[in-house]
Amino acid sequence: MLKIRMQGMTSDIEWFQKILEEDKRIRVLGISEPFANKGTNKYFRVYAEVNKKEK
Repeated sequence: MLKIRMQGMTSDIEWFQKILEEDKRIRVLGISEPFANKGTNKYFRVYAEVNKKEK
């Protein structure tokens, strides 16, 4: 399992989240809600857990 931290604007995070979920090689176990970064209201961070799909 991999734990991934994504950081950026919410629109960019949502875009990449869709890529992860649609990829046939990856199984998304969970994605957290966005957390605001300190000192900015523009950038957020999201945590994802993913596995390799078994063939």
